Amino acid sequence: MPACNFSIPFSGSPAEIHQKAQAAIHAQGGIFHRGESSGVFELTVLGSTVAGSYNISNQELVVTIESKPFMIPCSTIRSYLAKHLETVLS
Repeated sequence: MPACNFSIPFSGSPAEIHQKAQAAIHAQGGIFHRGESSGVFELTVLGSTVAGSYNISNQELVVTIESKPFMIPCSTIRSYLAKHLETVLS
């Protein structure tokens, strides 16, 4: 069962959102693998792994977090991603 699911609406192209998401994950020392409209990521936060996948559909970045530290709420992860994607958000 996923730890959490959320979506982030955006404007602009899927290529832009891929680049922004990849930069946000890499900025934290994480791993980011992408396909044409989906991908997976993993990074270490506070000594624990945050791992998940995403799908781009109809101007929405749909994120599924598979594992995360208990003390980091899903809303914090969503806010972090939204902040780094803000230049393409609608």
